Amino acid sequence: MEETHRLREIFEMDLARFISETTLRLVVAAVLGGLIGLDRELKQKPAGLRTNMFICFGCAMFTVLSFRFVGDGQDPTRIAANIIPGIGFIGAGSILHSRGSVSGLTTAATIFVVASIGMAVGGGEYLTATFATLVIIAALNLLGWVETRFNLKSSTMGYAISGRDPEKMISAINLVLKDLELQMGSVNLGSGTEGKHRLHFTVTARAKLQEELLHQLQRDQQLDRVEVMRSADGE
Repeated sequence: MEETHRLREIFEMDLARFISETTLRLVVAAVLGGLIGLDRELKQKPAGLRTNMFICFGCAMFTVLSFRFVGDGQDPTRIAANIIPGIGFIGAGSILHSRGSVSGLTTAATIFVVASIGMAVGGGEYLTATFATLVIIAALNLLGWVETRFNLKSSTMGYAISGRDPEKMISAINLVLKDLELQMGSVNLGSGTEGKHRLHFTVTARAKLQEELLHQLQRDQQLDRVEVMRSADGE
């Protein structure tokens, strides 16, 4: 009876330690992933709070399970190693290609890093994971401010130009673009109202060049009306 009682106590102690340790790692992973996700959510990015939290939580859980389920002579990182291809698949899905422009690269990179943070927490590397989270949050905010402050970031703007002579319109636009060393992205020419033609095109450039392009297009007398149709963050 004493032997059975002692074995029961050992089992209960091991179970309590297992539950408390595993729970702590999963909670920490959810918190760290949630912090990065909250930052992305506030900026209205595709992968927000829940996405980053779930990715970090899931990677931590798979890492924990990879060590719990390992058998004698087996590689304990076998399950965790398969996390990377899976995260790469999710990251690839967040990258959007639209008419020659690419967006979602920062989101994909963030997902990849959040997965590594989850794996670090699952392996018990709390300090490393916390430090990485702070660095990522600082980079997302500080580097974004630097890009805006020093005009380092390019964006894709859509323009709609109205005029009566499409050849003169295209010639005038090309002269402005050549002067600014810019190129058209997608181009679509259609009919407008009152016998006018309407030309849609996109340009990828930094903010100051976009402002200068708009200013020169609006001054050109060959163009009756110039409108900015859309702005896409290229990330």
